[in-house]
Amino acid sequence: MNDEQLLRYSRHILLPQLDIEGQEKWLNSHVMIVGLGGLGSPVSMYLAASGVGRLTLLDDDDVELANLQRQIVHQQKDIGRKKVDSANEQLSALNPEVTIDVIK
Repeated sequence: MNDEQLLRYSRHILLPQLDIEGQEKWLNSHVMIVGLGGLGSPVSMYLAASGVGRLTLLDDDDVELANLQRQIVHQQKDIGRKKVDSANEQLSALNPEVTIDVIK
């Protein structure tokens, strides 16, 4: 783990249930999220922020105005875009070290 990662994830590392070994496992983990709606949207943000090393996003739907009050990974500017593209952009901005694969 580099110095920036140690600082970014320092609160996790302080937890005796996780510590540095647990965070390193987290960094080396892979999670697939099927659906970027009301649940998948915030879950994807928390997983990216917490340092999951690789995320695979699967959703063939487009962002609609009615999605925005509960699907927090998407923004007004994303209306009409594929949800996986919108989420990929936001998650990459949130944590550029996470590898993100998209399946449309």
